[in-house]
Amino acid sequence: MTGQLWGVGLGPGDPELVTVKAARLIGAADVIAFHSARHGRSIARSVAAPYLRDGQIEEHLVYPLTTETTDHPGGYQGAMDEFYAECAARLAAHLDAGRDVVVLAEGDPLFYGSYMHMHKRLADRYPCEVVPGVTSVSAAAAVLGRPLCERDEVLTVLPGTLPPDVLAERLRNTDAAAVMKLGRTFGNVREAFELAGRADEAWYVERATTSEQRIAPLSEVDPDAVPYFSLALLPSPINNTSFSAPAVQTAREGSVTVVGLGPAGPEWMTPEVRAAIAGADDLIGYGPYVDRLPDRARQRKHGSDNRVESERAAFALDLARKGSAVVVVSSGDPGVFAMASAVTEVASEPEYADIAVQVLPGMTAAQAVASRVGAPLGHDYCVLSLSDRLKPWEVIAQRLTAAAAADLAIAIYNPASKSRTWQVAATRDLLLEHRSADTPVVVGRNVGGSAETVTVTTLGSLDPDTVDMRCLLLIGSSQTRTVSRPAGPLVFTPRRYPGNSEPG
Repeated sequence: MTGQLWGVGLGPGDPELVTVKAARLIGAADVIAFHSARHGRSIARSVAAPYLRDGQIEEHLVYPLTTETTDHPGGYQGAMDEFYAECAARLAAHLDAGRDVVVLAEGDPLFYGSYMHMHKRLADRYPCEVVPGVTSVSAAAAVLGRPLCERDEVLTVLPGTLPPDVLAERLRNTDAAAVMKLGRTFGNVREAFELAGRADEAWYVERATTSEQRIAPLSEVDPDAVPYFSLALLPSPINNTSFSAPAVQTAREGSVTVVGLGPAGPEWMTPEVRAAIAGADDLIGYGPYVDRLPDRARQRKHGSDNRVESERAAFALDLARKGSAVVVVSSGDPGVFAMASAVTEVASEPEYADIAVQVLPGMTAAQAVASRVGAPLGHDYCVLSLSDRLKPWEVIAQRLTAAAAADLAIAIYNPASKSRTWQVAATRDLLLEHRSADTPVVVGRNVGGSAETVTVTTLGSLDPDTVDMRCLLLIGSSQTRTVSRPAGPLVFTPRRYPGNSEPG
């Protein structure tokens, strides 16, 4: 008869969170095995201490290394494999002698735990049972007072040892997350949250449920003071705006939030917008814009054609009236030739008077294109759209002429499309009546995207055939200058206008 092997989970650190079964088995075992680093202090043993009894054999399994280098011929992995094989042999000797062995494990034995290495080497040779424990993830959520997941949200558990770009991609595409194994990886982990645009939602929890417990926003943590036994937590985005949000919700009022995604990828999006999107039930917008957002199991996406703005607005408000938290997405800023106007216009109708409507700004395409070349919009400027779908060309022409006569720099949206092929040339000719041919012009296409191009030319040399719907034009004023430099041209409009000595 051999002894029984037990993998016993101790929970996150508070001895009172050890299960009744775990406490009973610890007290009854002939042999208690536990791991530690070379300093000899075992967290597992300290948690189990109230349940130990005199006369038990203790097997102290000391790691040969943790983060150090090694001259082992098999490298780090070879050294650890040899260590686990030696530990398994030590425990097998007790089992062969008929002694019951309990291997202690912080948290849960099969959740990033060292016990699993004994399990893989011994469970097929001896009677074995695993006793689950409360994980550090559950403990962190409990002490933080935040739900991990609600309804059909997705929780992702990640090791902090992954590269920052891999972590960031996982964090972008989940509702909630826990990142384990911090310590020396903390800098990379925080970088990943920042790359994913979710750093403002994340919390840091250290040694949860113990007397040394510490909680802080992830962004405020000193990387040099982070122990291994800590984690980064991205709680459920539902009601994630208040630290003391009630655990149970009653009747819920719907709302519509119109947001700007910025001109390109997630790095152009504000934390405020990201939080609103994360907390939404329904996402509504032009199909390609909605597709830019990660899929979340609990959220519904409603993409539509770009020519049904009023219908889209009414649909959003109707969903909100049924209690849904709706986010309407626009590229750039929602108030610049985008959905904020459509939603607020429809929301002004009496039937929607009780629906809360909020608009959250985003970076505009004009700002993005300008930033690529310097500061062409550094002084007074105006913004115009060449699209004549919602206003006649005569109005557009009048406004172009007025802006040119006023010597304003001009940001031109929607310059051309498949069905509008002549407006760019007409605009150029109108402006040349008031501007010199060498007026700087910036043509930005797909700025922020993988196919970005930015061209600096002049008004006289502007080729309309190079401009399409993906472009935005910046036309300088009489004061706008282009300076040639090895790294590329620099375009700027001085704040000081002729006749004034100081900007103000």
